[in-house]
Amino acid sequence: MNFVKKYLKTIIGIAVLVLAIAVFFFMMRSGNIENGTLRKWRTADHERRMAAAQILSASDDNLDLLVQCVDKIATLPESGDMMVRDAVTLCNMGIIMNKNN
Repeated sequence: MNFVKKYLKTIIGIAVLVLAIAVFFFMMRSGNIENGTLRKWRTADHERRMAAAQILSASDDNLDLLVQCVDKIATLPESGDMMVRDAVTLCNMGIIMNKNN
């Protein structure tokens, strides 16, 4: 009987561990790119990047330039922890200032 209890506890422990890992990975993949970091930006496809830039800038003007700017920021060392909304705001302000000069 102890033999069955021991293996039952082991099987339940392994099942809980696998479930916890699966939930962790699903939580990491879910969510929107607008509230994420530049790590999520780098892994997103071009359509999601364009949609995020449009949402965050609230404009259709210069979306390609805005996405290219955020892509450039995302390639900088240690930029993975920067929020996407901060990078888009920074790029958007730079584009507006460049347009006014």
